[in-house]
Amino acid sequence: ALTVRLTPEEQEALAQLAERRGMSQNEILRAAFRDYAESHARAELLSRVMDEELPPFAEALERLGQ
Repeated sequence: ALTVRLTPEEQEALAQLAERRGMSQNEILRAAFRDYAESHARAELLSRVMDEELPPFAEALERLGQ
């Protein structure tokens, strides 16, 4: 179990969103977390590729850009 502390404004926004979507507040928070985690995983992968895989091609990429 996990306790999430929200401001009253955040709590109200969450309640309204859950009602509009016909979902529980828990489902909304879980979906938001999944989206956040997936988005950051993609960003981290892209950053790693840029840092680790592209440097050997830097000179060629620079020439192509000219």
